[in-house]
Amino acid sequence: MFTDSHCHLASSELSGRLPDIRQAMADAQVTRALCVCTTLEEFDSVHALARDHEGIWASVGVHPDNEGVAEPTLRDLTDRAGRPRVVAIGETGLDYYQMETRKGGRSIADMEWQRDRFRTHIRAAQQTRLPLVIHTRDAADDTLAILHEQGEDGGSRAAGGVFHCFTETADVARAALDLNFYISFSGIVTFKSAQQLRDVAAFVPSDRLLIETDSPYLAPVPYRGKTNSPAYVPYVAAQIAQVRGVRIEDIADTTSRNFDQLFTKVNT
Repeated sequence: MFTDSHCHLASSELSGRLPDIRQAMADAQVTRALCVCTTLEEFDSVHALARDHEGIWASVGVHPDNEGVAEPTLRDLTDRAGRPRVVAIGETGLDYYQMETRKGGRSIADMEWQRDRFRTHIRAAQQTRLPLVIHTRDAADDTLAILHEQGEDGGSRAAGGVFHCFTETADVARAALDLNFYISFSGIVTFKSAQQLRDVAAFVPSDRLLIETDSPYLAPVPYRGKTNSPAYVPYVAAQIAQVRGVRIEDIADTTSRNFDQLFTKVNT
């Protein structure tokens, strides 16, 4: 019934509890999940989860925030993307959040390595015809600019993809939609302080809507502050159903159908 379009089952917080998590997913009617890769070093673990468990698929990518890890080449990404049950490129994008404290006082100009990494992922997605899983935090203008620069304009060359764990403004959502990207909402949409985000969730077209947990992070209310799990994605669906004035079953059906439309390799 429900599909979690973005989770990190290979993380240390979740990987040791996989049987319990799988049972909790079944109990919550969460039948499918995309297990997202954040480093090349963890790819084999991510891929093994997808290979060994029905209803789980994998991506390949290096998160923009990860430093001190293997830097992906185009060949690194495309070779891994060709493996069975790998359905997306990412998690990729840009993250400029709190650079003064988290990035040692570096400036946006100093983050060219992130922008180059992002370009490599975009080219890999275009070459493999797999969608991008995009992370953007305090970097929406540059994220959109690089997508335009690399030909991600909804045309025949474009790979498309999803802006995951969306936390940006309505204007950014419209710009992403204009590029033919999907918008995915996480447990943040349930937070009391997230009315602006709920307003965005209310207007995103139904054929461009996805839900996710981003687990083990960002657990929805009533589990906020606890370790998140794909089993909690129905709470995201319930919040979006409320703001859109539809049944939770409608959100489950719509977002699962959209998952199939975006990640077409799940159907092969």
